[in-house]
Amino acid sequence: MSFIDQDDDKLHEECGVFGIFNHVDASAMTALGLHALQHRGQEACGIITFDGDNYYAKHAFGLVDGTFSRAEVIDSLKGNIAIGHNRYSTTGEPEFRNIQPLYADMDHGGFALCHNGNLTNTLQLREELVKGGSIFQSTSDTEVLVHLVAKSKQKSVPDKLVDAVKHIKGAYSIIAQSEGLLMGLRDPFGIRPLVLGRLGKAYIMTSESCALDIIGAQLEREIEPGEMVVIDKDGLKSLFPFEKKPKRFCIFEYIYFARPDSFMEGKSVYEMRKNIGAELAREAPCEGADIVVPVPDSGVPSAIGFAEASGIPFELGIIRNHYIGRTFIEPSDKIRHLGVKLKHNANRAYIEGKNVVLIDDSIVRGTTSRKIVEMIRAAGAKEVHMRIASPPTSYSCFYGIDTPDKDELLAHKMSEQEICDYIKADSLAYISLNGLYKAVGETKRNDKSPQFCDACFTGDYPVELVDNNAPTKNKRVTGLRNRA
Repeated sequence: MSFIDQDDDKLHEECGVFGIFNHVDASAMTALGLHALQHRGQEACGIITFDGDNYYAKHAFGLVDGTFSRAEVIDSLKGNIAIGHNRYSTTGEPEFRNIQPLYADMDHGGFALCHNGNLTNTLQLREELVKGGSIFQSTSDTEVLVHLVAKSKQKSVPDKLVDAVKHIKGAYSIIAQSEGLLMGLRDPFGIRPLVLGRLGKAYIMTSESCALDIIGAQLEREIEPGEMVVIDKDGLKSLFPFEKKPKRFCIFEYIYFARPDSFMEGKSVYEMRKNIGAELAREAPCEGADIVVPVPDSGVPSAIGFAEASGIPFELGIIRNHYIGRTFIEPSDKIRHLGVKLKHNANRAYIEGKNVVLIDDSIVRGTTSRKIVEMIRAAGAKEVHMRIASPPTSYSCFYGIDTPDKDELLAHKMSEQEICDYIKADSLAYISLNGLYKAVGETKRNDKSPQFCDACFTGDYPVELVDNNAPTKNKRVTGLRNRA
């Protein structure tokens, strides 16, 4: 059977990571943490634990609760140290061999690693490693790190990991464990998120603070850009072994990727999204509108902010079916056409006869926006105005976000008016780039030294795209995707 992916017209995160040290129920805590991070990856999940002598692992396709809700699985993952991963593939095919965390036996003992992000020199490094005798078992860029650690001449495991990371380029938050050590590090630009938490005497590192909330842990702080945290029986050590770079945290985490109840860079994601909606209302008001309607679920906080700032009533004019993700039926043309309706339905009682402002986080290919506008019109709306809580997405991401090739991005090939005509809205407006920066606490964008990574809007990539600028002959590994 084939399936229809109802989120095909959204940007997707690559994954979420979680690691815990010194907890008697490490595997259960990790499973709960991954459950809270499920929004960051739904393709596959995995956990590896260590009990002081042996490593235990479980990997599976599908959602966390499909595998790790069973007591016999959790009980089989022994030990008080664990790392876990939710996967959405941006580099490497959706195959079992690519499910993280990855594990390898090395000269110093066992080593397990998982990461969130994307390496931009994977193909170059992989080719060098293969020429040097390395044998790869997956098509994931994460395995490059494992080989680099194995080949390092440094003595301690943390030094081996630092040595390995100094060879890579890209955006990454890494969690690794080896023989009683838990290690976490973040790329020097801090593009991908990583936080530190405490639960009694246990330490936790994870992608988002919501994964701490679910297990009752306290958020201690963000792992700093370029910082490496090493935890062992003697406690926690903080190291800064990498060249300092200007911070360029991914601004799309505030717009869409992170859970709204998380805190990132000391800021409430929910509050930032409301601020974005309020700024959007000031920049692109909609005179004569009767109701503000979010495209659920990601558009809800921004729609609330838009409604509060504009004084236009907020209503749930679209109802989402939360039990539809992928529909396992033959994808005939008729069924494809019904795709949006399987997930969203217009709330006709509040739509009919109204001038509607639709709020969404982004427009990618535009196919979903077009169908939602059509659905709202079919429910009897007099006018449909679209407002977008991000600037136009005109460029592909190479740092861990699964975006289409830039030629498939509507904003790369169409003007704002052309997009408005394509989605058949009465009007369309995006928040400006400076408006977005203002909404998340900055005065405006510093064009000489941007405060965030906003490459998907500007094409200003903070980390060199080595593989994409390489000769075509180097791009020959099946499953390693490169977006020109």
